[in-house]
Amino acid sequence: MPTLEASDGRAALTARGWPWRLGKGGEGNVGDWVFRRLTATFAAAAIVLLAAMAVQMTRSSALSLQRFGLGFIASTQWDPVREVFGALPFIYGTVASSLLALLVAVPVSLGVAIYLAELAPGWIRGPLGFVVELLAAIPSVVYGLWGVFVLAPRLREAVEPGLARALGFLPLFQGTPRGFGMLAGGLILAIMILPTIASVSRDVMRAVPTIYREGAFALGATRWEAVRIAVLPHARSGIVGAIILGLGRALGETMAVTMVIGNRAEISSSLFAPAATMASVIANEYTEASGDLYLAALSELGLLLFVVTVVLNVVARLLVWRVGRLPGGALRS
Repeated sequence: MPTLEASDGRAALTARGWPWRLGKGGEGNVGDWVFRRLTATFAAAAIVLLAAMAVQMTRSSALSLQRFGLGFIASTQWDPVREVFGALPFIYGTVASSLLALLVAVPVSLGVAIYLAELAPGWIRGPLGFVVELLAAIPSVVYGLWGVFVLAPRLREAVEPGLARALGFLPLFQGTPRGFGMLAGGLILAIMILPTIASVSRDVMRAVPTIYREGAFALGATRWEAVRIAVLPHARSGIVGAIILGLGRALGETMAVTMVIGNRAEISSSLFAPAATMASVIANEYTEASGDLYLAALSELGLLLFVVTVVLNVVARLLVWRVGRLPGGALRS
Protein backbone atom coordinates (compact mmCIF):
# COMPACT_ATOMS: atom_id res chain seq x y z
CA MET A 1 0.00 0.00 0.00
CA PRO A 2 1.25 3.53 -0.70
CA THR A 3 2.21 5.61 2.32
CA LEU A 4 1.84 9.32 3.07
CA GLU A 5 5.00 11.18 3.94
CA ALA A 6 5.47 14.82 4.91
CA SER A 7 7.73 16.77 2.57
CA ASP A 8 8.34 20.52 3.07
CA GLY A 9 5.22 20.75 5.19
CA ARG A 10 2.99 19.10 2.54
CA ALA A 11 1.63 15.57 2.24
CA ALA A 12 3.17 13.65 -0.63
CA LEU A 13 2.20 10.28 -2.01
CA THR A 14 5.18 8.03 -2.59
CA ALA A 15 5.34 5.96 -5.74
CA ARG A 16 5.98 2.72 -3.82
CA GLY A 17 3.11 0.37 -4.45
CA TRP A 18 1.95 2.04 -7.72
CA PRO A 19 2.79 0.64 -11.18
CA TRP A 20 3.86 4.09 -12.40
CA ARG A 21 5.88 7.00 -11.03
CA LEU A 22 3.70 9.97 -10.07
CA GLY A 23 5.51 13.15 -10.82
CA LYS A 24 9.14 14.10 -10.53
CA GLY A 25 11.05 11.99 -8.05
CA GLY A 26 8.09 9.66 -7.56
CA GLU A 27 6.05 12.34 -5.73
CA GLY A 28 2.63 13.52 -6.76
CA ASN A 29 -1.08 12.93 -6.44
CA VAL A 30 -3.12 10.39 -8.37
CA GLY A 31 -6.04 12.80 -8.77
CA ASP A 32 -3.76 15.53 -10.15
CA TRP A 33 -2.14 13.07 -12.54
CA VAL A 34 -5.50 11.92 -13.90
CA PHE A 35 -6.93 15.44 -14.04
CA ARG A 36 -3.90 16.82 -15.89
CA ARG A 37 -4.02 14.16 -18.57
CA LEU A 38 -7.80 14.29 -18.87
CA THR A 39 -7.84 18.03 -19.46
CA ALA A 40 -4.91 17.69 -21.88
CA THR A 41 -6.98 15.12 -23.79
CA PHE A 42 -9.91 17.55 -23.99
CA ALA A 43 -7.62 20.31 -25.27
CA ALA A 44 -6.09 17.98 -27.86
CA ALA A 45 -9.58 16.84 -28.92
CA ALA A 46 -10.53 20.43 -29.74
CA ILE A 47 -7.46 20.79 -31.95
CA VAL A 48 -8.09 17.43 -33.60
CA LEU A 49 -11.71 18.36 -34.27
CA LEU A 50 -10.68 21.66 -35.85
CA ALA A 51 -8.12 19.90 -38.05
CA ALA A 52 -10.64 17.20 -38.99
CA MET A 53 -13.13 19.84 -40.11
CA ALA A 54 -10.50 21.54 -42.25
CA VAL A 55 -9.41 18.24 -43.81
CA GLN A 56 -12.97 17.16 -44.57
CA MET A 57 -13.92 20.48 -46.17
CA THR A 58 -10.72 20.42 -48.21
CA ARG A 59 -11.51 16.90 -49.43
CA SER A 60 -15.10 17.87 -50.25
CA SER A 61 -13.96 20.88 -52.26
CA ALA A 62 -11.08 19.10 -54.03
CA LEU A 63 -12.88 19.02 -57.39
CA SER A 64 -13.52 22.76 -57.29
CA LEU A 65 -9.96 23.48 -56.17
CA GLN A 66 -8.59 21.49 -59.10
CA ARG A 67 -10.96 23.02 -61.61
CA PHE A 68 -10.78 26.71 -60.68
CA GLY A 69 -7.72 27.10 -58.45
CA LEU A 70 -7.21 30.62 -57.10
CA GLY A 71 -9.50 31.90 -59.83
CA PHE A 72 -12.40 30.76 -57.70
CA ILE A 73 -11.72 33.62 -55.28
CA ALA A 74 -11.32 36.29 -57.97
CA SER A 75 -14.16 35.28 -60.32
CA THR A 76 -17.49 37.12 -60.18
CA GLN A 77 -19.53 34.57 -62.14
CA TRP A 78 -21.77 32.06 -60.37
CA ASP A 79 -23.60 29.95 -62.96
CA PRO A 80 -24.65 26.46 -61.80
CA VAL A 81 -26.16 25.66 -65.23
CA ARG A 82 -22.82 26.02 -67.03
CA GLU A 83 -20.88 24.91 -63.94
CA VAL A 84 -18.90 28.13 -63.70
CA PHE A 85 -18.38 29.25 -60.13
CA GLY A 86 -16.71 32.26 -58.55
CA ALA A 87 -16.79 33.36 -54.91
CA LEU A 88 -15.96 37.07 -55.16
CA PRO A 89 -19.58 38.37 -54.94
CA PHE A 90 -20.16 36.31 -51.81
CA ILE A 91 -16.86 37.36 -50.24
CA TYR A 92 -17.78 40.97 -50.95
CA GLY A 93 -21.27 40.52 -49.50
CA THR A 94 -19.93 38.87 -46.36
CA VAL A 95 -17.27 41.52 -45.71
CA ALA A 96 -19.43 44.52 -46.67
CA SER A 97 -22.44 43.48 -44.58
CA SER A 98 -20.25 42.71 -41.57
CA LEU A 99 -18.40 46.03 -41.76
CA LEU A 100 -21.70 47.89 -42.17
CA ALA A 101 -23.00 46.08 -39.10
CA LEU A 102 -19.92 47.17 -37.12
CA LEU A 103 -20.30 50.79 -38.22
CA VAL A 104 -23.83 50.82 -36.85
CA ALA A 105 -23.44 48.56 -33.82
CA VAL A 106 -20.14 49.68 -32.28
CA PRO A 107 -21.12 53.29 -31.34
CA VAL A 108 -24.50 52.16 -30.00
CA SER A 109 -22.97 49.23 -28.11
CA LEU A 110 -20.30 51.39 -26.48
CA GLY A 111 -22.95 53.93 -25.50
CA VAL A 112 -25.03 51.18 -23.88
CA ALA A 113 -21.95 49.75 -22.14
CA ILE A 114 -20.85 53.14 -20.79
CA TYR A 115 -24.33 53.87 -19.48
CA LEU A 116 -24.69 50.48 -17.78
CA ALA A 117 -21.20 50.49 -16.31
CA GLU A 118 -20.79 54.14 -15.32
CA LEU A 119 -24.00 56.16 -15.41
CA ALA A 120 -27.08 54.01 -14.79
CA PRO A 121 -28.62 54.07 -11.29
CA GLY A 122 -28.55 50.79 -9.44
CA TRP A 123 -32.28 50.08 -9.70
CA ILE A 124 -32.22 50.08 -13.52
CA ARG A 125 -28.74 48.69 -14.16
CA GLY A 126 -29.67 45.07 -13.50
CA PRO A 127 -32.97 44.91 -15.43
CA LEU A 128 -31.63 46.88 -18.39
CA GLY A 129 -28.49 44.75 -18.55
CA PHE A 130 -30.66 41.63 -18.50
CA VAL A 131 -32.75 42.94 -21.42
CA VAL A 132 -29.61 43.70 -23.44
CA GLU A 133 -28.25 40.21 -22.82
CA LEU A 134 -31.64 38.72 -23.68
CA LEU A 135 -31.31 40.10 -27.21
CA ALA A 136 -28.45 37.65 -27.78
CA ALA A 137 -30.71 34.71 -26.90
CA ILE A 138 -33.33 35.43 -29.58
CA PRO A 139 -33.07 32.89 -32.43
CA SER A 140 -31.76 34.28 -35.69
CA VAL A 141 -34.86 33.13 -37.59
CA VAL A 142 -36.96 35.41 -35.36
CA TYR A 143 -34.72 38.33 -36.32
CA GLY A 144 -35.15 37.28 -39.92
CA LEU A 145 -38.94 37.25 -39.71
CA TRP A 146 -38.89 40.66 -38.06
CA GLY A 147 -36.65 41.89 -40.84
CA VAL A 148 -39.00 40.54 -43.53
CA PHE A 149 -42.24 41.93 -42.08
CA VAL A 150 -41.07 45.09 -40.32
CA LEU A 151 -37.57 46.26 -41.25
CA ALA A 152 -37.60 45.71 -45.02
CA PRO A 153 -41.00 47.44 -45.63
CA ARG A 154 -39.93 50.38 -43.47
CA LEU A 155 -36.67 50.69 -45.39
CA ARG A 156 -38.47 50.50 -48.74
CA GLU A 157 -41.18 53.02 -47.90
CA ALA A 158 -39.39 55.63 -45.80
CA VAL A 159 -35.71 55.17 -45.02
CA GLU A 160 -34.21 54.37 -48.42
CA PRO A 161 -36.21 57.05 -50.33
CA GLY A 162 -35.15 59.59 -47.70
CA LEU A 163 -31.51 58.57 -47.99
CA ALA A 164 -31.73 58.75 -51.77
CA ARG A 165 -33.12 62.31 -51.64
CA ALA A 166 -30.58 63.53 -49.09
CA LEU A 167 -27.47 61.60 -50.13
CA GLY A 168 -28.29 60.42 -53.63
CA PHE A 169 -25.15 62.06 -55.02
CA LEU A 170 -23.17 59.27 -53.34
CA PRO A 171 -22.98 55.85 -55.06
CA LEU A 172 -23.89 54.18 -51.75
CA PHE A 173 -27.40 55.62 -51.83
CA GLN A 174 -28.29 55.32 -55.49
CA GLY A 175 -30.65 52.84 -57.10
CA THR A 176 -34.19 51.62 -56.63
CA PRO A 177 -35.37 51.31 -53.01
CA ARG A 178 -36.29 47.66 -52.54
CA GLY A 179 -36.13 47.14 -48.80
CA PHE A 180 -34.32 43.84 -49.26
CA GLY A 181 -30.61 44.34 -49.86
CA MET A 182 -27.25 45.14 -48.35
CA LEU A 183 -28.63 47.86 -46.06
CA ALA A 184 -31.23 45.52 -44.58
CA GLY A 185 -28.64 42.79 -44.11
CA GLY A 186 -26.20 45.14 -42.40
CA LEU A 187 -28.85 46.53 -40.07
CA ILE A 188 -30.15 43.12 -39.02
CA LEU A 189 -26.58 42.03 -38.31
CA ALA A 190 -25.98 45.20 -36.29
CA ILE A 191 -28.96 44.42 -34.08
CA MET A 192 -27.77 40.84 -33.60
CA ILE A 193 -24.19 41.68 -32.61
CA LEU A 194 -25.10 44.67 -30.43
CA PRO A 195 -25.76 42.66 -27.23
CA THR A 196 -22.47 40.77 -27.57
CA ILE A 197 -20.36 43.90 -27.90
CA ALA A 198 -22.33 45.82 -25.27
CA SER A 199 -22.28 43.04 -22.64
CA VAL A 200 -18.58 42.25 -22.96
CA SER A 201 -17.62 45.95 -23.04
CA ARG A 202 -19.74 46.62 -19.94
CA ASP A 203 -18.05 43.81 -18.01
CA VAL A 204 -14.62 45.03 -19.10
CA MET A 205 -15.36 48.58 -17.96
CA ARG A 206 -16.68 47.41 -14.61
CA ALA A 207 -13.43 45.47 -14.12
CA VAL A 208 -11.42 48.71 -14.17
CA PRO A 209 -10.49 49.50 -10.52
CA THR A 210 -12.48 52.28 -8.86
CA ILE A 211 -9.27 54.02 -7.83
CA TYR A 212 -8.77 55.23 -11.41
CA ARG A 213 -12.17 56.92 -11.44
CA GLU A 214 -11.61 58.43 -8.00
CA GLY A 215 -8.25 59.78 -9.10
CA ALA A 216 -9.84 61.48 -12.10
CA PHE A 217 -12.59 63.00 -9.95
CA ALA A 218 -9.99 64.21 -7.46
CA LEU A 219 -8.28 66.10 -10.29
CA GLY A 220 -11.54 67.85 -11.14
CA ALA A 221 -12.68 65.71 -14.06
CA THR A 222 -16.33 65.52 -15.01
CA ARG A 223 -18.11 62.17 -15.26
CA TRP A 224 -17.51 61.98 -19.03
CA GLU A 225 -13.87 63.03 -18.64
CA ALA A 226 -13.37 60.34 -16.01
CA VAL A 227 -14.80 57.74 -18.38
CA ARG A 228 -12.71 59.02 -21.28
CA ILE A 229 -9.34 59.35 -19.54
CA ALA A 230 -9.58 56.77 -16.74
CA VAL A 231 -11.89 53.96 -17.84
CA LEU A 232 -11.73 53.62 -21.62
CA PRO A 233 -7.91 53.55 -21.94
CA HIS A 234 -7.63 50.74 -19.38
CA ALA A 235 -10.51 48.79 -20.96
CA ARG A 236 -9.25 49.26 -24.50
CA SER A 237 -7.97 45.75 -25.12
CA GLY A 238 -11.19 44.20 -23.81
CA ILE A 239 -13.33 46.48 -25.96
CA VAL A 240 -11.32 45.55 -29.03
CA GLY A 241 -11.86 41.90 -28.18
CA ALA A 242 -15.62 42.51 -27.83
CA ILE A 243 -15.74 44.14 -31.26
CA ILE A 244 -13.88 41.22 -32.80
CA LEU A 245 -16.33 38.79 -31.18
CA GLY A 246 -19.19 40.74 -32.73
CA LEU A 247 -17.48 40.70 -36.11
CA GLY A 248 -17.00 36.95 -35.85
CA ARG A 249 -20.71 36.42 -35.33
CA ALA A 250 -21.59 38.79 -38.16
CA LEU A 251 -19.34 36.92 -40.60
CA GLY A 252 -20.93 33.55 -39.83
CA GLU A 253 -24.58 34.57 -39.42
CA THR A 254 -26.81 32.71 -41.87
CA MET A 255 -30.58 32.61 -41.48
CA ALA A 256 -31.44 36.20 -40.63
CA VAL A 257 -29.18 37.60 -43.36
CA THR A 258 -30.49 35.09 -45.90
CA MET A 259 -34.04 36.33 -45.33
CA VAL A 260 -33.36 40.04 -45.92
CA ILE A 261 -30.23 40.53 -48.05
CA GLY A 262 -31.82 39.71 -51.41
CA ASN A 263 -29.58 36.75 -52.33
CA ARG A 264 -28.18 37.93 -55.66
CA ALA A 265 -24.63 37.08 -56.71
CA GLU A 266 -23.49 40.53 -57.76
CA ILE A 267 -21.22 43.30 -56.57
CA SER A 268 -22.83 46.73 -56.35
CA SER A 269 -21.70 49.98 -54.79
CA SER A 270 -25.27 50.75 -53.70
CA LEU A 271 -26.52 49.72 -50.30
CA PHE A 272 -30.00 49.39 -51.78
CA ALA A 273 -28.96 46.59 -54.15
CA PRO A 274 -29.45 42.90 -53.31
CA ALA A 275 -26.37 40.90 -52.39
CA ALA A 276 -25.40 37.53 -50.92
CA THR A 277 -22.98 36.19 -48.34
CA MET A 278 -21.01 32.96 -48.22
CA ALA A 279 -23.24 31.58 -45.48
CA SER A 280 -26.47 32.57 -47.22
CA VAL A 281 -25.59 30.97 -50.58
CA ILE A 282 -24.64 27.71 -48.84
CA ALA A 283 -27.95 27.69 -46.96
CA ASN A 284 -29.95 28.50 -50.09
CA GLU A 285 -28.33 26.21 -52.63
CA TYR A 286 -26.74 23.23 -50.88
CA THR A 287 -29.90 21.10 -50.92
CA GLU A 288 -30.45 21.91 -54.60
CA ALA A 289 -26.91 21.16 -55.74
CA SER A 290 -27.12 18.23 -58.14
CA GLY A 291 -23.65 17.96 -59.66
CA ASP A 292 -20.38 17.01 -58.02
CA LEU A 293 -18.72 20.25 -59.12
CA TYR A 294 -21.62 22.29 -57.74
CA LEU A 295 -21.31 20.58 -54.35
CA ALA A 296 -17.54 21.03 -54.40
CA ALA A 297 -17.92 24.76 -55.11
CA LEU A 298 -20.30 25.18 -52.17
CA SER A 299 -17.91 23.19 -49.99
CA GLU A 300 -15.09 25.49 -51.04
CA LEU A 301 -17.21 28.46 -49.98
CA GLY A 302 -17.55 26.81 -46.59
CA LEU A 303 -13.80 26.27 -46.50
CA LEU A 304 -13.23 29.95 -47.31
CA LEU A 305 -15.59 30.99 -44.52
CA PHE A 306 -13.80 28.61 -42.16
CA VAL A 307 -10.41 30.07 -43.08
CA VAL A 308 -11.67 33.64 -42.72
CA THR A 309 -13.05 32.84 -39.26
CA VAL A 310 -9.82 31.20 -38.08
CA VAL A 311 -7.67 34.02 -39.47
CA LEU A 312 -9.98 36.55 -37.83
CA ASN A 313 -9.58 34.91 -34.45
CA VAL A 314 -5.80 34.79 -34.81
CA VAL A 315 -5.69 38.46 -35.81
CA ALA A 316 -8.01 39.29 -32.91
CA ARG A 317 -5.71 37.61 -30.41
CA LEU A 318 -2.70 39.44 -31.84
CA LEU A 319 -4.58 42.74 -31.87
CA VAL A 320 -5.74 42.39 -28.28
CA TRP A 321 -2.20 41.44 -27.26
CA ARG A 322 -0.78 44.43 -29.15
CA VAL A 323 -3.30 46.88 -27.72
CA GLY A 324 -2.72 45.50 -24.25
CA ARG A 325 1.01 46.28 -24.57
CA LEU A 326 0.37 49.94 -25.44
CA PRO A 327 0.61 52.49 -22.59
CA GLY A 328 -2.68 52.40 -20.72
CA GLY A 329 -4.03 49.67 -22.93
CA ALA A 330 -3.83 46.74 -20.54
CA LEU A 331 -6.89 45.65 -18.66
CA ARG A 332 -6.17 45.76 -14.96
CA SER A 333 -8.30 44.28 -12.23
